[in-house]
Amino acid sequence: MKKLVLAYSGGLDTSYCAKYLSKDKGFEVHAVSVNTGGFSSEEIKEIERKALELGATSYTSIDAVQTFYEKVVKYLIFGNVLKNNTYPLSVSAERIVQAIEIVNYAKKVGAKYIAHGSTGAGNDQVRFDMIFQIIAPEIEIITPIRDHKLAREAEIAYLKENGVDYPWEKAKYSINRGLWGTSVGGEETLTSDKALPDSAYPSQLQEKNPSDITLTFEKGELVAVNGEKDTPVKNIEKVEAIASKYAIGRDIHVGDTIIGTKGRVGFEAPASLIIIKAHHLLEKHTLTKWQQYQKEQQGNFYGMLLHEGNYLDAVMRNIETFLTDTQKTVSGDVFVGLYPFQFRLHGISSKHDLMTDAFGKYGEVNKGWSADDAKGFIKILSNSGRIYNHVNGNI
Repeated sequence: MKKLVLAYSGGLDTSYCAKYLSKDKGFEVHAVSVNTGGFSSEEIKEIERKALELGATSYTSIDAVQTFYEKVVKYLIFGNVLKNNTYPLSVSAERIVQAIEIVNYAKKVGAKYIAHGSTGAGNDQVRFDMIFQIIAPEIEIITPIRDHKLAREAEIAYLKENGVDYPWEKAKYSINRGLWGTSVGGEETLTSDKALPDSAYPSQLQEKNPSDITLTFEKGELVAVNGEKDTPVKNIEKVEAIASKYAIGRDIHVGDTIIGTKGRVGFEAPASLIIIKAHHLLEKHTLTKWQQYQKEQQGNFYGMLLHEGNYLDAVMRNIETFLTDTQKTVSGDVFVGLYPFQFRLHGISSKHDLMTDAFGKYGEVNKGWSADDAKGFIKILSNSGRIYNHVNGNI
């Protein structure tokens, strides 16, 4: 039989693919899911049960949470990446790691075919196909949902005809959880004017009394929460657990898809938003003006390329090297206040804090220069403006 690896999530689209490709097309289907956060062991067992029932020869769950952090999330923090100044790339960033893990698995087992359940209307088709084609151009990509332009109703009818009668009622809101946040889609996000109701978000307000947390960074990585050291992945999960009780991190992102359309998606990302903002504040204190300027350009560029599936371009490794080098002095504590639906950055403590009073206090007194020094500096600084005004007048 023709060996095929299917990127399998357990949802309707990939369930259709599992049945169709094994029964109608005669493939030996090996279903693979990649956990980048958000899946419990019970959920994985249920996904496996359904995959095998649908005709898959085997099912494999790949734990890639640590890989996701090391390969992607770490650099999203270093770069303070927020797409359109809003979205921390919660789910779109996961697809890159998932695609890489799946295609590497396909090469490992000697599969000549690889399949996914993406439609032809979104970003994921581009991300998966690009990764597959770059890493393994010899493997043929099969996409039944996209190729046949299948509607949800047609997929359900096919599965029922073949003895699969799972409860496929479409949930009012689609939820995709991961280490770096959760996406929320619904009828409101298909419009330009409607907001998602509070009930659409997975975490509801549980804690109303304000509290403080301390985030400790070493060379840009989150190494402790409230003084308790742990791995960055565990610390992200801790911040998520604490802040989600305050219903922090809700928003709707509006952006450009890879295929040129506009799209909206809701998200809930308390940990990623708090960590990025806290890290950014620490950088404001510990990096020079021009370091911050260049980091902003490179961070935005990195996030755009990642979002659009260009993770394997060599320039991404160049940017990662640059971002890593900028983190040499980004160490210290950041003090954060948590409140219902919001957080506030109180301040930082770092031995690398450039806001030192050795040269003076802002707006009060200077220690490193004289009044005459200041006058001469200002006169020279204004020189180009004076020349332009002399030649052109006050335009």
